[in-house]
Amino acid sequence: MTADRTLRVAVVGSGPAAFYAAGHLLASEEPRAEVDLIERLPTPWGLVRLGVAPDHPNLKTVSRAFEKIAQRPGFRFLGNVEVGRDVTHDELAARYDAVVYAVGSQTDRRLGIPGEDLPGSWAATELVAWYNGHPDFQDVDFDLSVERAIVIGNGNVALDVARMLALTAEELAPTDTTDSAIEAICASRIREIVVVGRRGPVQAAWTSTELGELGELAGADVIVDPEDLELDEASEAELGTASNVVQRNMEILRGFAARAPEGKARAIRLRFRLSPVALLGEERVEAIELRRNRLEADASGRIRAVGTDETEAVPCGIVFRSVGYHGVSLPGAPFDESTGTMPNDGGRVLDASGAPIRGVYCAGWIKRGPTGVIGTNKKDATETVDLLLEDARAGLLPVSPADGSLDALLAERGVEVVTYEGWEAIDAVERARGEKEGRPRVKLCTWDALLEAARRPSHAR
Repeated sequence: MTADRTLRVAVVGSGPAAFYAAGHLLASEEPRAEVDLIERLPTPWGLVRLGVAPDHPNLKTVSRAFEKIAQRPGFRFLGNVEVGRDVTHDELAARYDAVVYAVGSQTDRRLGIPGEDLPGSWAATELVAWYNGHPDFQDVDFDLSVERAIVIGNGNVALDVARMLALTAEELAPTDTTDSAIEAICASRIREIVVVGRRGPVQAAWTSTELGELGELAGADVIVDPEDLELDEASEAELGTASNVVQRNMEILRGFAARAPEGKARAIRLRFRLSPVALLGEERVEAIELRRNRLEADASGRIRAVGTDETEAVPCGIVFRSVGYHGVSLPGAPFDESTGTMPNDGGRVLDASGAPIRGVYCAGWIKRGPTGVIGTNKKDATETVDLLLEDARAGLLPVSPADGSLDALLAERGVEVVTYEGWEAIDAVERARGEKEGRPRVKLCTWDALLEAARRPSHAR
């Protein structure tokens, strides 16, 4: 690559990892870079828009940093373009000097138990996408006319699901939860939400902020059995050297256990050392069979759950599994199904022999798996882009043809590309709708509505 040639990079995805990668590329002076951010939805920001709980607006303010990146010279947003449908991996690789995949982990991990496919059994990711306005999930019909919901998992997403199902109309009103979800949650007949973890309270992965919020809900008591907080020897030892977050979590849980229920309309019950064995029912979920676990340390000192012979069946009408995300393969690109990631070395994607594929990189969850918080992706993406720039300076990238325009290919295939100006038009419509109701935005949540708004001129630029 000559010193005066600008590097042309496609970044696939538009969540935090994608934007951080784009920002680091555009900040490069040697070589200079231009970035096309390619996203299958008409809207950017990934889980910041479609995964963060609507009653946590402060977490969404990171989008302001992404907006600044989008204003930099050399940045383009190509929304409503799906890799594998509208353009192939090989076609991207032929038109750009490098391709960075930052597509996240787009599906959930399954429990692998009998009855998991019964009606009433859902992935937590589906509910999250529904109440956040993902256009692929607005026709999903969650039956909330049941009295008890079960949430499997002890992470923040599990708490998000439990909390959202317990919010009152007054708590939902100032959020950007979709109107249909607000209506359904307010009309819900759910009276108890049971959050089930396979290990103990010391090993729960939630943050103290998320856990503490449960105790502030206007319409739901939080119930913890004091016996569930009695620790085995291994957990007691772990707690002694645990982080401040874990120590604080135990304080909060003990506070919940000491509370007397106030008789609120709903209850969130936190249970531990239980694993789902089966979902029971004929035509739909009617109960869940749970197995009691004991905890023991393995050879590395990690506390693991070991099943006992003690089981119980808990009547319920709906179950949400929240036991982790899993990556999805892209046609033509390497993928490791066992880990749900693209095989890579620091972000350089590897072929079947373990050798780096020239010009192909990955960042974010598709690189490392679904771990960390939003900010974790900045360091992760920077690491990947530093390797990309290192390879560019060493002349190791395949040079794309100067006339290899993706625009022409997409136009030839009749793809309606949503530009960043199109997204700004969507954003303006949503904010205007929200302003009338004292909300941050009222989302457009169907493909037709989003694309129609994107065609309108934006006043944002």
